[in-house]
Amino acid sequence: MEVWRRRPNDSMIIHSDQGSQFGSDEFNRWCKDNRLSPSMSRRGNCWDNAVAESFFSNLKSEQIKKRIYSTRAAAKSDIFDYIEGFYNRVRRHKHLDQLSPYEFERQRQTAL
Repeated sequence: MEVWRRRPNDSMIIHSDQGSQFGSDEFNRWCKDNRLSPSMSRRGNCWDNAVAESFFSNLKSEQIKKRIYSTRAAAKSDIFDYIEGFYNRVRRHKHLDQLSPYEFERQRQTAL
């Protein structure tokens, strides 16, 4: 989504865990083709990827916990709505001075 929406520059970092798909040649080619720098957590060190870990913890506890989706499409739609409709636009983040990611980024763009 980030690639589609923003066409990232060379400084964009994509964080992942140590799943085999993220260490594959295909994934690394995709990152290179889209000007992304892969960043993988070190084994046994959750702090390397703390932001991503925090996001998935929030997603699970705030949205998908105790839900059973009838189809993969229903799950994708619900998760998309959570991320784009709530998490990025409404939910305040303590590390962004109590702003939503959308508002934080908007203010940063205005300041530039």
